[in-house]
Amino acid sequence: MSQQPLTLPATGPGDGSAAGRPAGTTTAQRNRRLLELAGAAAIAATYLFLVLTQPADIANGPASAAALVALGGFLLGAILLVAAALPVLPTSTLVLMPVALVLNVVLGQLMGTTGLPFYLDAIGTVLIAVLAGPAAGAATGALSTIVWSFFNPTVLPFAAGAALIGFLAGLAARSGLFRRFYLAPVAGFVTGILAGVVSAPIAAFVFGGTAGLGTGAVVSAFRAMGDTLLAAITKQALISDPMDKAIVFAIAALLVYALPRRTTFQFAFVRRFRVLAGKTPAVTPDA
Repeated sequence: MSQQPLTLPATGPGDGSAAGRPAGTTTAQRNRRLLELAGAAAIAATYLFLVLTQPADIANGPASAAALVALGGFLLGAILLVAAALPVLPTSTLVLMPVALVLNVVLGQLMGTTGLPFYLDAIGTVLIAVLAGPAAGAATGALSTIVWSFFNPTVLPFAAGAALIGFLAGLAARSGLFRRFYLAPVAGFVTGILAGVVSAPIAAFVFGGTAGLGTGAVVSAFRAMGDTLLAAITKQALISDPMDKAIVFAIAALLVYALPRRTTFQFAFVRRFRVLAGKTPAVTPDA
């Protein structure tokens, strides 16, 4: 079959620029933005529901009404985000996303048994975000947590934080922070601060700070020093999460650069925003 060049066309009238973008393209982009906003709103609303209602029985899984509400809200948000990203995703993304989900769940489950205050459960999420953008990253984070919750119901309330990590990783990639390897951990560190602040109320109000073995020990240490529960969990999150996400972003960057160049440059997001260092390959593999 014919091969198509990967280099981006010059902008101008009639090529999708502001001056000459076809009406259909503008409408499609607007629809994608609306789906992204609706997906983000569904996830944020579910997060607020959990923080405000503080359902202690959510760890019971589907037997809990709160768990069903959380599952439905997060799943709806993830589906809307996938629908928003789908029109601009290559087939390879649809193949890679299940791999990313499994990677997240397996590593997260393993780290949960080590007693270390780290998670490493977002490597697949960041990988997808770097290749396909914020919406795909957020959807991968939320879907990973939903799938994982069928094996470990305690992780379901943290789906909003997982989606936020994917979204921020996509923004970091769009901003060029993965063009230099040393900037990826910096982006991860900042992402960890924000993710930690978001996850702290869930850990405090829903699980009492005991959701993780290693992190629970850190929380107990701060509690012994006289901190309130929320203060202790927030401090723990601001210690563990930035370091964890710095490691995750660095590993994801290594994985992305280890992929064949022709594979990574199949992703329109990578080409459009010059996510990775190096020259764009001249042609794609046969379609």
